[in-house]
Amino acid sequence: MSSAFSYTHSDTELVQQPIGYWSWAACKATVDRTRAALADIGTTQPQWWVLAQAARADTPKPRAEVSRILRNYLDTGREALEEEIDTTVARGWITEDETGLLHLTAEGTRFYEKAAAVQTDLWAERHEGISDEEYLTTVKVLQRFIHNTGGKAWHH
Repeated sequence: MSSAFSYTHSDTELVQQPIGYWSWAACKATVDRTRAALADIGTTQPQWWVLAQAARADTPKPRAEVSRILRNYLDTGREALEEEIDTTVARGWITEDETGLLHLTAEGTRFYEKAAAVQTDLWAERHEGISDEEYLTTVKVLQRFIHNTGGKAWHH
């Protein structure tokens, strides 16, 4: 997506722009792009989250914990998240044992690696022309906006 970039307004005008709009537009663009790229390989963003929880865990996590952690991501909700976990099981990417622990299968590991490569490419695409310092400042400023407005956000 490397193309010429120019800002929409002068610096004087940008400082007057509404953060609500620009943070929403950034969120929408990022989520839409991520979901489209994951759909291209046959999965959804919530299924990716489930796979990542299983793949990155030192020990298998209980379904209830994975559901609790992920259901608030982008307002997914408990019912929808449970369906996404069920789909990862139905696709053979994850198994659930009798105690409710989720285990990544060999097929799940292969698919996770494929999806992780897509996520790595998306990260590079999103960060093109943005230094780590700029990114850090952006995240800190957004966290302060959330705090200043009495909002809550959490991401591990």
